[in-house]
Amino acid sequence: METESEPYVRLAALRQLHQVMADMNTARSLADTLQTVANGVVAALGYELACVNLVRPDGDLVVAAFAGNPAAESLITGRVGSRESWERRLRMGERWGDLVFIPHTEGWVLDDDDVPQWYTDGPAPRFEDEWHPADRLFAPMYAPGPQGGGSSGELIGVLSVDRPRNGRRPGAWGREALQMYAFQAAIAISNARLRANMQRALVRLEREQQALRASEESFRQAFEYAPSGMAIAEMGGDQHGRILRTNDALCRLLGRPASAMRRYSFSDLVHPEDIGTLLRTSPEGGRAELRLGRRDGTYIWVSLRNSVVADAADGPRFLLTHVEDIEERKRRELQLAHRASHDSLTGLPNSAELRARLSARLCQRPHSPHPVAIDSVDAAYGHPAFDVAGHGFDFPPGAEAYDGYDHHVHTVAPADDRDDGAKGLAVLFCDLDGFKSINDRFGHNAGDAVLIEVARRLSNGVREGDTVARLGGDEFVILADGLGRADAQDLAARLRNEIIQPIRAEGRAVRVGASFGIGWAHCGMTADEVLKSADERMYIEKRSRPKQHRRAG
Repeated sequence: METESEPYVRLAALRQLHQVMADMNTARSLADTLQTVANGVVAALGYELACVNLVRPDGDLVVAAFAGNPAAESLITGRVGSRESWERRLRMGERWGDLVFIPHTEGWVLDDDDVPQWYTDGPAPRFEDEWHPADRLFAPMYAPGPQGGGSSGELIGVLSVDRPRNGRRPGAWGREALQMYAFQAAIAISNARLRANMQRALVRLEREQQALRASEESFRQAFEYAPSGMAIAEMGGDQHGRILRTNDALCRLLGRPASAMRRYSFSDLVHPEDIGTLLRTSPEGGRAELRLGRRDGTYIWVSLRNSVVADAADGPRFLLTHVEDIEERKRRELQLAHRASHDSLTGLPNSAELRARLSARLCQRPHSPHPVAIDSVDAAYGHPAFDVAGHGFDFPPGAEAYDGYDHHVHTVAPADDRDDGAKGLAVLFCDLDGFKSINDRFGHNAGDAVLIEVARRLSNGVREGDTVARLGGDEFVILADGLGRADAQDLAARLRNEIIQPIRAEGRAVRVGASFGIGWAHCGMTADEVLKSADERMYIEKRSRPKQHRRAG
């Protein structure tokens, strides 16, 4: 039965090996690659434990990744074994191709050396090819040589494995699979190191122009096979910023072929709202987060990092730009920012956002009481917003006065005693009438449905650019700029008429009323003072109507 099922087992194992090797070559960093190598031994090769011992620059080997036992991982990860002790291991035991197997009958002499080890318990073997707990199996990993041979390059690490799941020493196929896996792992680790070293190399390119020629091929590979986008653009001259070369990752990111990319500069691709960010980005070590246009007309958030490189000593200079996809992170940031500034039930701006928007329109310096003639202002400062003492000109009530000190446009309220056509920033404070009884009679779900519908009606009843916010509970605030007193009163009446229409909540029709207080924002007031003024006017309006008329029923 085992012989008959062996081809099926091998096919399944090959499929697992294929997936693991694909994961190794797409890991985002060297650390991820090393852990993927260790995990792959456990997932695809049938061993319970796997350890990646990586050669350090000083020649010793450090435990860089471990899989199969969390306790062992926490105990030995990061520990170092000397190169001398490792070379002793690789000279001992039996040679299985490039693999080294040290049976328990010989390995006891290694128990006290400085190589980190994890001891496992188990019974003594009952038959010849049964795995002993003290058996050791190592798969050296060599950097690929000029001809692609497995062991012709430099040793970059050793895979150590333990406890085959079937309890037996690996046969010919198992040995071949482990040897092949070690060879592919060495390639993946070498490529990961190359990618990790790429950014460090880019910083040195400008100062090491002579070294650039010697490492031209290495740089070409790093550029072409980088997992994120890369571009080289002209620097200086009439063609400054024109893209000369892109890698496959950037072309895939933007959905544009390399031939088409050479017709653009980044300023042609950037979102119109982000062009200022791009222009402010320093060519030398500059970093920016902005949106680039895709071929289908959509935009994607990316992080740009620039470096300046020279083609040769004292030769032309080019701009090297690294492009990383940050669309998902930006989406999460925008969602978090929206949640922080908006009410979770209605989706309206919350109290904090309302105060921020209101405060942005108000300065703390009140309107100047020093009028001057326009002619004298022009003569003194060349601008009709200043008098000879530097005071702001006293504009008529309701006008927006220009403040020459900080280029702030004053917000001024219409006059209290007359409607002279002046416009200002109206603040409508809305409190629902009869809402508490709905909550008490029908429950909070019904109350929530009423708040959501009121928020929708208020939003539909204002102009584009006006702000509708939920202050809390059943209180809403509307900021409407450029209204006169009559306009604000008409707006409040229209919104009240919308609110009193029946609302479907929890399968029944309910009705609420609304009381509006109209306040006016002007510079010299704080946001809280403006809201308090509108709130007080709302309560005056609420008390002025008989209780039975405050809601529709």
